Order: sequence, then C-alpha cells, then structure tokens
Amino acid sequence: MTEMQFTPEDNPRAFRDALGRFATGVTVVTCATPDGPMGFTANSFAAVSLDPALVLWSPAKASSRFAHFAQAQQYAIHVLDAAHTGWLPRFGRGGEGFHGLSHEVTAEGVPVIHGALARFDCAQHATHDGGDHLIVVGRVLRAAYRDGAPLVFSQGAYGRFTDGV
Repeated sequence: MTEMQFTPEDNPRAFRDALGRFATGVTVVTCATPDGPMGFTANSFAAVSLDPALVLWSPAKASSRFAHFAQAQQYAIHVLDAAHTGWLPRFGRGGEGFHGLSHEVTAEGVPVIHGALARFDCAQHATHDGGDHLIVVGRVLRAAYRDGAPLVFSQGAYGRFTDGV
C-alpha cells in the first residue's frame, strides 16, 4: 500500500481526503435566533475537559448561519443516532430546519430535539479563531444520553459503527 505525502498548501484536496480518514460522529447544534430556532449540522465536536465540563465544536465561517452560532451565548449539541439520517438534509444548506419538527425549548430558550443519542446543553465559554472555522468552547450545563448506535461520518459518507474488529 502506497502512502501519499503532500503539503496542505500544495494539495488542499488531498489534505481534506487525509482528514476524512478520521471517522467522526455527527451532531446538530441548535440555538435560538430572532427569526426562530436554528440548527447546524456539524461533525467537528469534541470533549475538552471533564472538570470543568467543556466541549467544543467549530462552525464554518462561510456558512450563512455562522453569525447566529458565533454569537449564541446558549446552544445545544445533539449527537445523532444512526437512524437520524433524515435530520441531515433538514439542517444542511437550504434545509427546512425546524419546520414541522417537534421540539421543546430549554429554560435558557434553546430549541432541543427529542430522540438524540446524546445532548449537551451549553453556555458559550470561549471562542478562538480557527482559520476558516471558529472554535466554540461550551460549558456543559446539562447532558443526557440513551443507548443506541451513533451516526458516523468518514471519507465523505455516513454510516454506522459495528462492533468487532
């Protein structure tokens, strides 16, 4: 098997392909806006600290929804179940968002969707420049989870994790 070597500056597509070799989970981040509830599909979610409880995600600056999420002081991160592939187009570019989707609003005013594999209700803790993305660190106010199989993203495709190597 041949290993491809490159510099990200000379071959940005290969850099993106190399990053795609790292499988991630898939989330929908939600916040309240003056125009109503808004959601954002993201796979840039990670744990930062257990004490204090901190997580991060990174919205793309080029997104039409970027300003809402960069300024949101409260938001929720929903980890998707393998059965939630129908949520992807809903919260992707040009999707219908919350239209016709049952949801509740937390005490902080954040829209939350039922049925996520896990959910983290967050208050913005810090933001950091991350090139073409913003790194948003959230302090976890509440968290919830249930059993199930996570939706996984790798090499441009969605799938599910299966046990056994």
